[in-house]
Parts: sequence; C-alpha cells; structure tokens
Amino acid sequence: MTRSGLTQNPIGIFDSGIGGLTVANAIHTHLPNENIIYFGDTAHLPYGDKSADAIRYYSIKISKFLLDQGCKMIVIACNSASSASYEILLDFFKDKALFVNVVDPLVDHVITNKYKNVGVIATKATINSNVYKNKIESKDQTISVAQLATPLLVPMIEERFHQEDISDSIIAKYLSDKRFKDIEALLLACTHYPLIKNQISNFFNNKITVLDSTDVVLLKVKELLEKHKLYNDGKVKDPVFYVSDYTKSFEETTNVFYTHKVALIENSIW
Repeated sequence: MTRSGLTQNPIGIFDSGIGGLTVANAIHTHLPNENIIYFGDTAHLPYGDKSADAIRYYSIKISKFLLDQGCKMIVIACNSASSASYEILLDFFKDKALFVNVVDPLVDHVITNKYKNVGVIATKATINSNVYKNKIESKDQTISVAQLATPLLVPMIEERFHQEDISDSIIAKYLSDKRFKDIEALLLACTHYPLIKNQISNFFNNKITVLDSTDVVLLKVKELLEKHKLYNDGKVKDPVFYVSDYTKSFEETTNVFYTHKVALIENSIW
C-alpha cells in the first residue's frame, strides 16, 4: 500500500444493512477530522442466512467500490462478513488499503485482559459459526466461552422497542440463561447491540465488563491510522452514505444508529 498523499482519503465502512452505522457513528464522533464513506448492502440483508461464498462475493464487490472511491482504510462493520471475508479481502486488496474487522479486536481484547469466563451474544448465524469461541480458544484454551443466540434483539432495536419497557423483559430473558452465571465479561457480537449496552450492564448491576465492537474497533482504527501516519491533515467533507437498495423506512431507521442526519444514496453496484 502506497501511503503518501492518502491522509485526506476517506475511511470506508460497510455492513449488510444499516446496523454498522453504530461503528460509523463512533468513528465520526471520536475522529471528527476523518472523511467517511458508508455502504449498506440492503439489497442482500441479512448476510446471516447467506452462504460464505455469497458473503465473500458481496464483500469483494463492495470493497472494490470503496477502493474506487479512494478509501485508505476499510472497516468491515458486520460480523458475518468479518468472519467469512476478512482473510480473502486481505489477499485481494492488502496492498491497496488497510482493513479492520469487528471480530478480531474483540477477541484480542479478551486475550489481552486475561478474562477466564466470557459470554457472547449475537445473531443465530454468528453464534452458529462459532467464530468468537474458536478464535478465543485458539489463542488461549483456558478461557471458557459461553455463547447464546439472541435473535429478537435486532428487530427489537430496528423497530425502536429498545426504548420501551418491554425491552428490559426480553433482555432479562436472554441474560438470565444459566450459562452466563459466572462470566466476567460479555461480548456484544452484533453492531446493533451497542444501543442496549447500558440496559445489559444494568441487568448485571454493572458488575461485569460489557464490551461492544464500537469500542475496540475504534481503538484499532486509531492504532492503524497512527502507525501508518494516515490521520487526515486536510479538508473534512460530509460523510456519504450509500445503500444498494433504498427504501424510506431504511432512511428513517438510520437515526436509531447514527446521531446525525443521514441522507441515503442508492447505488446498486451489482
């Protein structure tokens, strides 16, 4: 990767839909001098029920689009794409941009902080893939990983029910599972879940560490920008938000995940 002259280039972020806007929001909030291009593949969501080959195809195509926009870094703000596509994206494009996924930073945080009993909540697809369990145990077999699929949480958040009392009952139903009895940390392995992080912490009476991908991915982004001297030192432009299939409901839902007004641009790259 040729890095000279790239400091003003944007950071590209993509997800199967608009949940990855939580990652974009964290980057925009804490790195306000960085330019951002977001791509939500709303034509193919959710990725969780797609084959690994299909997800890789989508990810390669989206990454190529973001690279054509001059992105200096691409953040894979999707657990399914991170687990299925990260390695192949490195093989295809490692000399053209820096890549960050949402899985490895969480795994590395668990290892670095020497947790011994951790829980993971995510969609069915992410839990069934065992990506977090396998990666954590491959680095430290003494760590116990308790996993639970929590499929109601994504639609609950997208329909804004996470702001209602009913959400506490749903969250409590999941987190009361006996496998979480002795955990020290809980990984929120879905980019929607930062929106209910406080409720989850409250359920555990703030006695365990609750980790979401936005925290650790942001740290990884900062680390790589500093290491490669890629912090933007020039003009800041308004973020650009693309989706592969536009609907008014998608645009209206963006304010759940992103704290600023979003105008979605439809761009079917297929």
